[in-house]
Amino acid sequence: MQPIRMGMIGGGEGAFIGAVHRHAAGLDGNYQLVCGAFSRNEENNTRTASALNVSTSRTYGSWQSMLEEEAKLSEQQRMQVVVIVTPNHLHVPISLAAIKAGFHVFCEKPAGVSFAEVKELQDVIHASESLYGLAHTYLGYPMVWQARHLVESGKLGKIRKVYVEYPQGWLSGEEETHNKQAQWRTDPAISGATGAMGDIGTHAFGLVEFVLNDSVTLLCGELNTHVEGRRLDDDGAALIKTKKGASGVLIASQVCAGEENALKIRVYGDKGGLEWRQMEPNSVIYRPVDAPYQVFRAGQGQVGLCDAASARCRVPAGHPEGYLEAMANLYTDFAKAVRANQKGKADGVPGINSGIRGMVFIDAMLASTDSDTKWESVSQEGTQ
Repeated sequence: MQPIRMGMIGGGEGAFIGAVHRHAAGLDGNYQLVCGAFSRNEENNTRTASALNVSTSRTYGSWQSMLEEEAKLSEQQRMQVVVIVTPNHLHVPISLAAIKAGFHVFCEKPAGVSFAEVKELQDVIHASESLYGLAHTYLGYPMVWQARHLVESGKLGKIRKVYVEYPQGWLSGEEETHNKQAQWRTDPAISGATGAMGDIGTHAFGLVEFVLNDSVTLLCGELNTHVEGRRLDDDGAALIKTKKGASGVLIASQVCAGEENALKIRVYGDKGGLEWRQMEPNSVIYRPVDAPYQVFRAGQGQVGLCDAASARCRVPAGHPEGYLEAMANLYTDFAKAVRANQKGKADGVPGINSGIRGMVFIDAMLASTDSDTKWESVSQEGTQ
């Protein structure tokens, strides 16, 4: 099969997430990077394109010119998928323009900076022939799918409790004074109305709804800002309740000094529990009530894995796979959908509904923080 022609907006020299997307997209040989608008800085843009072997004729000075010029090319030459790895405030404007121009979109999360603009994007996607994927990378891990399977198969019984936490420590100090990533992530004009909760809390929220195959309907939350002068939250927590009757706790913080990316979920039902940790992603611990605990391990041919988990493993047991492979799974499923001429959502890839859910969650956290009654609805449309 011919590789899918991919263009990238953002991800220039010095940008972390752009390189991650390029590595992930290239892992299974499904994509070819044919064009880009990598940086508003002309020199950075040129250097990045040269390093990636992108032709100067298809290296664009702005995302607007990239979409315009690529649309003029023949169907056999133009890019097919636009990858968006810019700061948050540009996600919706670029996605809207790309979809209206007839391209598929794979976007770094969050989908946007407000519910209103993401709802507009959802309407445009539903009326188009385009695919839209959202890079909730952790949902690409094989053992996250295994955790979901344990819940769906009834191994845990009726789900009672869920705990999810995502502690980081990289914003424990005044990083925005010298770190470009910290500068825009703590700027409400670029990042949106929340900081840590929008950046990593949405990952925790999405993980809960995916693993439980359930929707959070109520939350009682609080956002905090610990570093003096910081304009957005760097810490927060919420009590949550789900549609199917589970209760739980969600924690997201970027001021937990010494922590890296310690995303973890624990789920408990009346027959057993499970645990998955992002920093040890190849294992799911299953604890039945009436038997010794088991550890399910990732790897091709591993006994006990569900089909969805096995399909996302590339190597035999004992050969660890991690973050890049998880994102690559999203890209591979997206490629299958492109080749199958699907529209809207690609199977196995978070779509615009996940983006809507993230915005609903953020709005509920903001409302609860400012409320005396505290409990806020998270029941608007857009379930997993």
